[in-house]
Amino acid sequence: MQTCREFFCDEAMKLTISRKLLLGYLLMALLTVVASAYALASLQRLSSVAYNITNNHISVMERSKKMLDILMAQERAEKKYLILKDPEIEQIFWHRSDEFLEEMELMRRLVLDERTKASVTAVAALQNSLKKSFAEEVQLIHSGRFDEAGAISETRGRTLIQEMSSYLLNVQKNADETINNEMNLIASQGLTAVHLTLGIGLLSLVLGITLALIITRNISRPLQQLQKAAGMIAEGNLDQKIEARRDDEIGALAKSFDHMTQRLKVLEELNLDASPLTGLPGNLAIESRIAGLLSKGEIFSLCQVDLDNFKPFADKYGYAWGSEVIKEVAVLLAGYISGVKPQETFLGHIGGDDFVVIGRPDQVESICQRLVADFEPRIHSFYEEHDAQNGYFIGRNRQGIVQKLPLITVTAAIVTDDGSRFRSPLEMARKVAQLKEYAKSLPGSNYVHERDLPDEEALQLENLQALAEADNAQRK
Repeated sequence: MQTCREFFCDEAMKLTISRKLLLGYLLMALLTVVASAYALASLQRLSSVAYNITNNHISVMERSKKMLDILMAQERAEKKYLILKDPEIEQIFWHRSDEFLEEMELMRRLVLDERTKASVTAVAALQNSLKKSFAEEVQLIHSGRFDEAGAISETRGRTLIQEMSSYLLNVQKNADETINNEMNLIASQGLTAVHLTLGIGLLSLVLGITLALIITRNISRPLQQLQKAAGMIAEGNLDQKIEARRDDEIGALAKSFDHMTQRLKVLEELNLDASPLTGLPGNLAIESRIAGLLSKGEIFSLCQVDLDNFKPFADKYGYAWGSEVIKEVAVLLAGYISGVKPQETFLGHIGGDDFVVIGRPDQVESICQRLVADFEPRIHSFYEEHDAQNGYFIGRNRQGIVQKLPLITVTAAIVTDDGSRFRSPLEMARKVAQLKEYAKSLPGSNYVHERDLPDEEALQLENLQALAEADNAQRK
């Protein structure tokens, strides 16, 4: 036996239409998220490269240019000092040297590649050498040894400035090449990101359309079959069957459709079985209702209603007028149960002047009481006035003899059971028919319940039933 957990797992695994649509939307959403995530990641990489260009490489170029300008200013201050020997010019040199070193420290704080780091280190060392060389020139000037100071400036000082200039120019060149390379990288990566993002977006669109077509076809085909089958049923062909072996809503709809078709077949059979005169259900429906109640074990009453002296009336007044009497009885009975739920009380027409009422014992007995009380005043309107006043009419009996014949009366017989006495509708119908024969022997309109029978009459009915069963067994 399938456990509750297995049942709920199976239910959870069923791909209903809503789940199929949800999976389709989730797939499209996933591809959209992937495309968006890739685009954002590419944008982040490009932004990082652009930030590095702006905040590092361009800064390196600007500071190297500024350091080169400071270096040229140092050189000019040195040359002027050798000529003018002015202490203020000496201070300008040292001030420019401090500016140079400050710029160099700011450059070192940037993100530098190895070549730039090596160049900055070399420039720092050369700047210290230049400071020492200038200090030596100042001492020689103070000692009056001007030629020696000029010689140091032309040889060692010039060489140091040229080397620093060369390093700074290389730093600028290296930064410029790096900027060009990273700009090319931005262009290349940007183009690749655009292509891949468009590709993923296009793939998402194609998969989404494909999935939508598959789901639409998966839904529309069985719906078209259902539409076609519904049209065939509307034309009266009830042999339609939908092949939809699936666990979604359409599968459930197809099963319900098949169940409806089978039910319509049953209803059609019952409708064909209905009386053409009164429109009431016939023998098949009556037997089905009795069998259902017997199998359920619910207590209910079966009542058979019969008209007495109906054939002589129809012989004199004609079958058409007799049919109007039968329809009037149907109208009376239908009026009594109009306020009762259909599933509680059932009215059927066996045929001719015989009717059946099935329902709760109290309801059935109440209907019989009202029928007996209302019948005779209603039936008089179907006779000629003098026949109704006399309470009889002149006609021929079954042997063709002219005589006084009584007016139509009504007889009802009631049998009650809960499935414990009668095994089939046939047995219960036989019992109520036997009880009706006794009731017809009573004068006037009346109804009889089997509990109302005198003991001798009940015994006589039991004997009649036993004889009938024995006779049926002998025939078999």
